[in-house]
Amino acid sequence: MQKEKLSKLKLPDAPGVYFFIGPKGKILYIGKATSLRDRVRSYFSNDLIKTRGVRIVDMVTNAVTVKFEETDSVLEALILEAKYIKKHQPSANSFGKDDKSYNYVVITKEDFPRVLLVRGKDLATQYPNAQRKYLFGPFPHGGQLKEALKIIRKIFPFFDTRKPITDIKNKHDKGKIIFNQQIGLYPHADNEFAKKEYARTINHLRLFFEGKKKALLAQLDKEMQCHAVRQEFEQAAVVKRQIFALQHIQDVSLLKAETQEYGGRTIRIEAYDIAHLSGKAMTGVMTVVENGQVEKNQYRKFKIRTVNQANDTAALKEVIERRLGHDEWLMPNLIVVDGGKAQINAAEKVLKESGVRIPVVSVVKDERHRPRELLGNKTYRDKYERDIVLANAEAHRFAIKYHDTLRRKFA
Repeated sequence: MQKEKLSKLKLPDAPGVYFFIGPKGKILYIGKATSLRDRVRSYFSNDLIKTRGVRIVDMVTNAVTVKFEETDSVLEALILEAKYIKKHQPSANSFGKDDKSYNYVVITKEDFPRVLLVRGKDLATQYPNAQRKYLFGPFPHGGQLKEALKIIRKIFPFFDTRKPITDIKNKHDKGKIIFNQQIGLYPHADNEFAKKEYARTINHLRLFFEGKKKALLAQLDKEMQCHAVRQEFEQAAVVKRQIFALQHIQDVSLLKAETQEYGGRTIRIEAYDIAHLSGKAMTGVMTVVENGQVEKNQYRKFKIRTVNQANDTAALKEVIERRLGHDEWLMPNLIVVDGGKAQINAAEKVLKESGVRIPVVSVVKDERHRPRELLGNKTYRDKYERDIVLANAEAHRFAIKYHDTLRRKFA
C-alpha cells in the first residue's frame, strides 16, 4: 500500500480498531489504537524497515487499503481487537491461533462464577472446557488487560478469587471477601436472590466482552425501566449509574498501560554490533532499548583489544565479556546480536562461561542490510520483534559512526 492513499482514508483522531486489507478483501492484520489516525500513519514512516519487523513490513507492502471501526474508548477498542483477532486470525498478527503466551479472560462455570485472567499456556490444565462458562481472547496486551478488568469491575463487580467462593473456609480469606464487598469490588453471595442478581451481572459481562455495547445498554435500560415500574428506586439508580459509566468510560489508567505493554515491568534489551574495515579500526558497541524506547545515555563503545584481523565472532565475545565485567550496569532481559548462528553461539558461550542465563537472538540481514529474519529464542522473537529490530538498527548505526570516528582519528 502506498503512503499517498492515506489521505483518502479520513482516519479520525479517535480510538478504535484498524484492519490492513490485502487482495480480495483478505484481512492481513488487526490492531487497536488510541488515535486511529496517528497509529495507522506510523506504519508509513520512512524508517519502517528499521523500527518494524519483516512480517509487518511485508504486510504493509501487500495491503491494498485500511479499514477501521471507531470506538468511544480505548477499553472498547481493546475488547474489539481481541474479538476480531479470534474471528479472523490474521496471518500478520504474531500471536496467532497457536501462540500460548497471550492472555485470556475466563468466566468459570460455578454458582458464583469468577472472572479470571489466564495465560494461554495454562488454559487447558487450569481451566479446561468443562470448567469454563465463557472464554474471551486472545488479548495481546497483558498490562492493558489487567487495567481493563479494574475499570470493568467498578461498573460490574465480580469475583476473582483463587478458589471458588463456596470453597473458601479460611477466616482471613473470608475477611478479604467481605472487605471487597464493602468497597464495591465484589458482589454479595449470601442467598438465592444474590445468585440471580449475579447471574445477570455475568450476562452483562458476556455482552461487554463480546463487543456488544449497544445490546448491553439496551438491556440495562430495560432493567432500569422495570425497576422503576415496580418502584424499586434504589435498584433503578444502580442500573442508571452503570449506564452512565458505560457511556463515559474513564480509561486514563488504560492509556498509561498502553505506553508500557510490558506487563508492568521494565524489559531491557541490549544489542551488540561490530564494525571494521578489513580488520582495521575494529570497534564494538552496545545499545539499549527499554520498553520500546531507545536509551542513548546507556549506549557504550568498545575499542577491540584482543583481535587484530577480521573476526567478528571473536570481537563479539570480547565485547560481551567486557560488558559482563560491569556489575554496576543493569542486566538485560535479552541480548541481540547482528548475524547468524555463529554470533548466537559466540554470545551464548560467553554467557555460559560467566554463569549468566540471558536469552540471545540474532538479526540476519539481506544484501541491502535490511532485516531478513530473526534467529534464537522464539518466545522473545515473537513478543519483542519490533524492539529487537530497533535495538539492532541502533547498534549498527552506532557502530558505523564510532568506527568512522576511529578511522579518521588514526588515518
